[in-house]
Amino acid sequence: MIALGIEGSANKVGVGIYRSSDKAVLSNIRKTFIAPIGEGFLPKETAAHHRANILGLIRNALCESNLSPKDLDCICFTQGPGLGAPLHSMAVVARILALLWKKPLVPVNHCIGHIEMGRSITGAKDPVILYVSGGNTQVIAYSNKRFPFANVFLADI
Repeated sequence: MIALGIEGSANKVGVGIYRSSDKAVLSNIRKTFIAPIGEGFLPKETAAHHRANILGLIRNALCESNLSPKDLDCICFTQGPGLGAPLHSMAVVARILALLWKKPLVPVNHCIGHIEMGRSITGAKDPVILYVSGGNTQVIAYSNKRFPFANVFLADI
């Protein structure tokens, strides 16, 4: 299976193309929104940055991987968690591509995406994970091919 994924949950927007048969990352291209000094990144401006860059990133990812839309098996996108406006903008792009290219649309939980990358790289079968990402810190257990969300949320340190 070959998947094109769109990630835009915070100040980075990225497009990756992954081939599952040999666990190959065929493309992984990103652009980062840099806010004016002292302002931080605001959802509205971040979403505008992502919208301005996403089509070029998609074209570049397809070119870098020597693929065309017909070679893809699905379109994935970050469903959350993250900043609402950038997430929504990238979800719209993913939905449009899925409709235009007649591909299944696969929503991905951002946290689970990170964890699954780690599981794939390490070969871990049923890990207990300490997930630390910004203000989102959790202990998550993997069992029976799923991540039950009856987990422990830890206070920020």
